[in-house]
Amino acid sequence: MKTIGHLINGEMTQLDDRRSQPVFNPASGSTEKQVSLASKQTVEAAISAAEAAFPAWRNTPPVKRARIMFKFKQLLEQNADKITTLIGEEHGKICHDAAGELQRGIENVEYACAAPELLKGVHSKNVGPDIDSWSEFQPLGVVAGITPFNFPAMVPMWMFPLAIVCGNCFILKPSERDPGAPLFIAELLKQAGLPDGVMNVVNGDKEAVDILLTDERIKAVSFVGSTPIAEHIYATATANGKRCQALGGAKNHAIVMPDADMDNTVNQLLGAAFGSCGERCMALSVAVAVGDKAGDALVEKLKNAMQNLQVGCHQDSNNDFGPLITAEHKQKVLGFINSAEQQGAKVVVDGRNINVAGYEQGYFVGATLIDHVSAEMDSYKAEIFGPVLQVIRVKTMQQAMQLIDDHEYGNGTCIFTRDGEAARYFSDNIQVGMVGINVPLPVPVAYHSFGGWKRSLFGDLHAYGPDGVRFYTKRKTITQRWPSSDLREGASFAFLS
Repeated sequence: MKTIGHLINGEMTQLDDRRSQPVFNPASGSTEKQVSLASKQTVEAAISAAEAAFPAWRNTPPVKRARIMFKFKQLLEQNADKITTLIGEEHGKICHDAAGELQRGIENVEYACAAPELLKGVHSKNVGPDIDSWSEFQPLGVVAGITPFNFPAMVPMWMFPLAIVCGNCFILKPSERDPGAPLFIAELLKQAGLPDGVMNVVNGDKEAVDILLTDERIKAVSFVGSTPIAEHIYATATANGKRCQALGGAKNHAIVMPDADMDNTVNQLLGAAFGSCGERCMALSVAVAVGDKAGDALVEKLKNAMQNLQVGCHQDSNNDFGPLITAEHKQKVLGFINSAEQQGAKVVVDGRNINVAGYEQGYFVGATLIDHVSAEMDSYKAEIFGPVLQVIRVKTMQQAMQLIDDHEYGNGTCIFTRDGEAARYFSDNIQVGMVGINVPLPVPVAYHSFGGWKRSLFGDLHAYGPDGVRFYTKRKTITQRWPSSDLREGASFAFLS
C-alpha cells in the first residue's frame, strides 16, 4: 500500500513518523493509500528548512519570484488531469467540478505573478525640508497554512503562491483525508524552480497543528475549516504572538423574491446547493421564499428538477456530484435530515436511501429537499455540509433579512429578484461578508479577497487578493534627510515640518 509522506527542504520524506492513517476512496469505501502523520521532529525539520531558506529568498527580487510562478502556472495546466484525478480519488469530487476547483486555484497563481506591482511601495519627496519618505512591504518570515479537505487544490493556492511571492517561506499542513493533490502540486512548484526549503508540506493531525501554532519561528498562520476549530486556531496563534486569519463555517441563505425568474433561480440553486455534494463553505443550503406563492412554486420546480440529478463516481463527467468525504460524515448528514423531519419539517425529496450501482459501499447521500423548516430546528442552526437544501417561508423581505442577520454565521448570501431597488437595499444592509445579486455563489475573483463576517472569520484580513498581500507582509516606512554639506543646525525639540 502506498504511503504518502511529506515534502521538506525539496525532498520527499517520512523521517521518523510512527503513525499513519488510511486515505479512503469515498466512492468505493476502499483504502488504497495511507498517509504518514508528522511527528514533532518532522514538523520542526520543516520549520528549520524554511527558516534556513528565508534570508536568500527574502532578498530574491520580486520579478524573479514571479517568473517561478509563471512557470508553476504552466505546470499546473499541463498536469491538470493528474491533479483532478487525485482530487476525485481521495475527495470524490466529479472530474468537471475538480477541474473548476483547480482553475480557481490557478487564478490565484496568476494574481501572484503580479508580485513586482503588488509589492511596490509609495514614495513622497520633500515631505519636509530636504526630507523624503517612502513605505515598503517586507516579508514576515516563515508562515504556515492549515487547509481543509473540501478544496485540496484551491484553498492551499489561496495561501502559498501569494505568501511566497511576497518573500516568505511556507509550510502547508493540508487535510490528512485527501493529501495527494496538495503534495503533488508542491512538487510542481519545485519543478518550476523554487529553491528548496521555501515551500514545505507536512501531513498530519492535531499534533502537527499544535506545533505550528506554538513554535515561535512561525510568524503567521492561515486557516480554513469549521468555526469551532477556526476559533481555537485564532485564539492559540494570537496568544503565541502570531498574525492569524482563520476562516470558519457558514450557513448561506438565498432570498427568493416573488418577482424572481423562478426557472433560472431553480437552476442556480441546484448547482449552488448540491455541487461538490454540498461540501462547500459557500454552498447555498437555505432558500428563503418570500410569500407562500413563491415558496410553492420554488419547491415544486426544485422537486421536479432534482429528479434528473446524477450521483456517482468522479470519473463519469455525466454525474453532477459524488460522495461525502467519510462514512462518519455521511451519518452526520443523515442525522440532520432525520432531525428536521422529527422536528416538523417536510422531506420533499429524500436522498437518504440512494443506491449507486457498483459503489454500494460508497459514502453517498442523494440530493435532499426539505420544506417548512424553521429557525429553531437543529438542521437550520448547524452547517450540514452535505447535499441538503432547506426551504424557509417568510412573508416579507425584511423578515428574510432578519433571519440571515440573526444567524451566527455571515459568510455568503444572495438574492434572486428583478427589482433593482430591492437588490441594492439588500446588498447595502445585509450583515454578510460576500453578497450575490442573482449570483448564487458570490466567491470573489482572485484580485478581490474572500472572507465572511461574524463567526465565519476570525481576524482582520480576508484571504487572497489585496488583503492577502497585506497579511503576508509588514509595512516599513523610511524617512530620510540629506541636508546640504555646509549646513550646520542647532538642536531641535519639535517635530520637523
